[in-house]
Amino acid sequence: MRRSQRIVAITKALVEQPYRVFQLREFAELFNSAKSTISEDIAIIKETLLELNNGRIETLHGVSGGVRYVPYVSSSELHRRVNNLAKKLSEPKRILPGGFIYLNDLVDSPVSLAEIGEIFAQKFSDKDPEYTVTVETSGIPIALMTARALNLPLVVVSRQSRLTEGPVLTMNYLSGSSRRLETMSLSRRALPPHAKVLIIDDFMKAGGTLRGLVELMDEFECEVVGKGVLIDTAEPKEKLIDGYLSLIRIDEIDEAKQKIVAKPADWIS
Repeated sequence: MRRSQRIVAITKALVEQPYRVFQLREFAELFNSAKSTISEDIAIIKETLLELNNGRIETLHGVSGGVRYVPYVSSSELHRRVNNLAKKLSEPKRILPGGFIYLNDLVDSPVSLAEIGEIFAQKFSDKDPEYTVTVETSGIPIALMTARALNLPLVVVSRQSRLTEGPVLTMNYLSGSSRRLETMSLSRRALPPHAKVLIIDDFMKAGGTLRGLVELMDEFECEVVGKGVLIDTAEPKEKLIDGYLSLIRIDEIDEAKQKIVAKPADWIS
């Protein structure tokens, strides 16, 4: 292959599997080229991505060393993405009877989901999570794209146990908003003990579900290294969980005036 062809193929492999470490010999054998030649190809890719602010190529040394692609979202791009979502969320037509908000079009868009997943991945990658965890159902798309951006397995906690899951751990938790007793279940085979997990969900009001997930992870003897939610609400001020990161905060929902006030979270400048 010509160098231009190798560069396209190597870039595709790296970008499609972020954080996976590729050894130079893998590419050398694939393209029947010398390692030094592959190293020159990767240097060109690294320089180009850096110049375009489209992520970076990291070189890892040692016996298990190699190269890997790490996605990167610039501060200006992050600001643009979150502001765009907040603007869409502020549309009055989203208000449903009872003060609920229609979100399906946001979490069903592959483009939006990919952008959200990349943001969460960037914010939590330094915690070295080994699994991404969410609870069914509406949080699954966001958690899936976060897992995709981190190249991690996705674990979905069920609202009720299923026969196909084998032995399960089931626990009750108190919903923070409705103050009702809810149930969540997870197969005993889903997570190994002492795994590092990243919890991702789409919406949080009081934080009861998120706290329930944290307590469930404790039962699995897993370490929660991060908690991310797409949207949280200003009320109630006292949450049942702390230490989480949200992208958008809803300050007000006025059904009578058909008004929604949604803003980027305070940490986003």
